[in-house]
Amino acid sequence: MNLKRVLAAAILTAMVLAPAAWPQVKTTSDRDAAVAEKWIAAWNSHDPDKMLPVFTDDVFYEDVAYGEVSHGHAEFRKFAADEFEAVPDLELKLVRASVHNGHGTIEWSFSGTDKGIYKTGKKFTVRGVSVIDVRDGKIARSLDFYDSGTIMRQVGVLPAQ
Repeated sequence: MNLKRVLAAAILTAMVLAPAAWPQVKTTSDRDAAVAEKWIAAWNSHDPDKMLPVFTDDVFYEDVAYGEVSHGHAEFRKFAADEFEAVPDLELKLVRASVHNGHGTIEWSFSGTDKGIYKTGKKFTVRGVSVIDVRDGKIARSLDFYDSGTIMRQVGVLPAQ
């Protein structure tokens, strides 16, 4: 095995095992990407009503990892309220955002304490990405992708790798 491969494997392992070491790079591609900052701030507010202005009234929001789908403000507000109850200390950090012509991605890390997902009381951190469509400066469609197995391993529901 050559040295480059060994170093690459070590770096990848460190990134997977040490979430605090993940890069916290904030870049935006154009003026529409500012919606990512609003999205992060809304989640970190822990207030479902502060979430709604970031999204269109007819928002389609899907948490792909857990199969949760919300249509419109009322359903999305309930989803957000449930998240705040399940992970009362949730914190999202923006890693990177790229939005062009009304479509883009928001890369993030999500940390918190599992109070209501599996009810373990244990902390977790997971990286993820939201694929978004923006209309009139608001998110009209959002699909969240992340590895739920990472959360399950960190809170002890699944055995460590």
